[in-house]
Amino acid sequence: MTAARLRILLLPAAAVFLLFLVLPLATVFNESLRTFEPGRIGSVAGAPLTTNNYTELFLPVYVQYFAQTYLLAIIASAIAVMIAFPVSYYVARDAPPWVRKTSIAAIIGLMFLSALVRVYSIQMTFGSVGVLAPVMSLLGINTNARGYVNVIIVVGLLHYAVPMSVLILIGAIQGLNPRLTEAAQSLGASTFMSHLTVTVPLCMRGLVSAFLVSMTLGISAFVIPWILGRGKVLFVSNLVYSRFSEVANYPSGAAISIVMLVLSFVLIFAVSRLATLADRT
Repeated sequence: MTAARLRILLLPAAAVFLLFLVLPLATVFNESLRTFEPGRIGSVAGAPLTTNNYTELFLPVYVQYFAQTYLLAIIASAIAVMIAFPVSYYVARDAPPWVRKTSIAAIIGLMFLSALVRVYSIQMTFGSVGVLAPVMSLLGINTNARGYVNVIIVVGLLHYAVPMSVLILIGAIQGLNPRLTEAAQSLGASTFMSHLTVTVPLCMRGLVSAFLVSMTLGISAFVIPWILGRGKVLFVSNLVYSRFSEVANYPSGAAISIVMLVLSFVLIFAVSRLATLADRT
């Protein structure tokens, strides 16, 4: 098949990409440069372009939204990868075939579980009136404290991040040559050190992929902070929803969305770059 025919086959995909991704993002960016007048829905028609919607994001209240969103998402992603790695290694290398198939099926099935079911199950367990509330009271833990709420949100993010990380790492571990670890052990390395110095570096790309996917799910989380945050902790997604739906300030919501997108791209590039440098060394 000639290169010209291959380009023709790519046209439908390119059209869908432009229509459903590039055009909406361009519309959002254009709206972010418009002026908002209180009492209206959306921007003022014919108003001059402005950068006020971006400059106001440097206010401490907005910085706090972004900081807590990315911090909790990064913490949850790191914990998810640490939990998922030994599970993935067991499933990929040591588990019997029937256990491997059952585990993968269960993990995939868990990913289809309703978000509301996940969130309310956590709330009914760890909330202020949950089944563990008497235990928390006995330990002197204030379930309404901001720090405790942050922990519960991280637990909610792990519901999504751990299964996804396990599936990604299973594929990465299955692609490794087990003789490399055996060679390290034959040279005197312990089981732990052989995995730390051989298996982990060779799985670095899978670890980074699992971390980035988990972080993406965490940053874009909406239901988890909305319900488990109890109004004390809200993510950027909740702020965007509030700007678009509650106050109809489309320019501000659009500016927040664009900044969130740019920050995510920068963070993904930085993590990928660091992983590449570590892989070379």
